[in-house]
Amino acid sequence: MKSINLTHHFLIAMPAMADSVFSKTLTYICEHNEQGALGIVINRPTDLTMINLFKQLGIPPAESFVESTPVLFGGPVQLDCGFVLHQPVGKWQSTLTVNGEVGLTTSLDILKAIANAEGPDQVLIAMGYAGWAAGQIEHELAQNAWLTVPASTAIIFDMPTEERLPAAMQLLGIHDANLSNEVGHA
Repeated sequence: MKSINLTHHFLIAMPAMADSVFSKTLTYICEHNEQGALGIVINRPTDLTMINLFKQLGIPPAESFVESTPVLFGGPVQLDCGFVLHQPVGKWQSTLTVNGEVGLTTSLDILKAIANAEGPDQVLIAMGYAGWAAGQIEHELAQNAWLTVPASTAIIFDMPTEERLPAAMQLLGIHDANLSNEVGHA
């Protein structure tokens, strides 16, 4: 398979996805290179809210902070670690710059800033991430496990979690009811 770079793309799980962890998920790819890929599932909320996460970490939120936004299940790798997808990129202690607009930060300084209403304009907090070894994502694409489409920051940050997958599918001009488990190869 020809070399591809899916950084700043969405992976849409196909209906036949054998791995139930990724069934009906929309994953934002933050990094994809010859070593593999790293992404965050952006449509699977957990029962944990941002305010409760801050309390668990001993970060006192500002009095004006009444955020009940859920923390997301970002993927099955490092479930005990938080990942903050945000815009703008900013200058945080540990940030992977995805593109000129979006960053992925794992350091505590960004969570403290968010709790004090001093963080980035738009944030999404997830526990865990999705990871692929070198060549694995390409193999899964060849097996028709995923659809890909260039990502939209409006879908990531401006839509409720339940609307993100259908909106990403609309970028491809399809509706999930039109997806089939049957695939063919030319």
